[in-house]
Amino acid sequence: MHSFGKGNEKMKKWNLIEKINMECPLCDKIHIVEKRTRISKTIVKGEEVEYEEIYFYCANSADDECEFVSGRVQNDNLLNARNAYRVLHGLLTSYEIIAIRESYGLSQVDLAKLLGWGEATISRYESKAIQDEPYDNILKIMKENPLAVYEFLQKNECKFSDSKIFDIKRRIMANLNSYGREYLKRKALESEYIDFKEPCEANGNKTLDIDKLENIISYFAKKINYLYKVKLMKLLWYADALSYKLNGSSMTGLVYRHDDRGALPIGHYKIVGLENIIVKEEEDLEYIRYHFYPNDNLDGTCLSKDEIMILDKIIEKFKSYSTSSIVEYMHKETAYQMTKAGEIIPFSYAKEIKL
Repeated sequence: MHSFGKGNEKMKKWNLIEKINMECPLCDKIHIVEKRTRISKTIVKGEEVEYEEIYFYCANSADDECEFVSGRVQNDNLLNARNAYRVLHGLLTSYEIIAIRESYGLSQVDLAKLLGWGEATISRYESKAIQDEPYDNILKIMKENPLAVYEFLQKNECKFSDSKIFDIKRRIMANLNSYGREYLKRKALESEYIDFKEPCEANGNKTLDIDKLENIISYFAKKINYLYKVKLMKLLWYADALSYKLNGSSMTGLVYRHDDRGALPIGHYKIVGLENIIVKEEEDLEYIRYHFYPNDNLDGTCLSKDEIMILDKIIEKFKSYSTSSIVEYMHKETAYQMTKAGEIIPFSYAKEIKL
């Protein structure tokens, strides 16, 4: 159930969308009315949410009766409120569901057939009903993994014409080329952390967060010129260790082992291969070096102000350090001296880092 009207708490601030010449139902005249938006509160499924409300304002009417909405605008407001609820609960918004469907060239009925759902299900999720978590998880799999879409198609091929099957397969390949690789590479890194699916001392009371990891690497690369792999791995450990020391949990959920060049995260070679990590191989006379660059497509919104302060502190300390200097510095840490080659470095030693 959705509660609007009297139960709808309206904020004072508003923004003008446009001015429209229309017949006003409040004063029964054709004149210019303002179409506005504001942040309002309402109840969705028993929970208060903030959403963007659209309404019309008539300057000719009394202050307490100067606002109105059309049927279409009311539907838009309902959709905005439901989407606000979805965001709060980590569900796909109606717009995201539409984008997933359209990325495979599917109508609402086509998508329902592909997934073996009722024909009206997708229509409801895009306009009215809020999807349950099991349905949402299937749609997220479609979004992230084109190969899963291919499996759905194989199961339900009989429901489509030959030409439609060909078109869906073509789009599956296009999506696999554009973003499916990212999903597969993330899964490859996640497979390294199969034994660390719960918060523990080894991962700093934090499960693996690849989004945050990618943003941290990009942030370091933006602030530090000539950032190479060995130095980056030490910066990641110091960032996670300082976060653990100050807040009781690491940032990335990486697990680090004792290596001859300091702390080295499990799956480090797969970190380098993530699609959102921009890295270039540079050869010299002895070996290949991995040079990291910032990714401007990552907006950094997953990093909190406190986390950015920690990253800036690490950058301030180690920005001018050479690779050999930061390795030597790491070797003096209690965390390194109290562990042996190949052992996992417990985050309990983070309380003694030399910063």
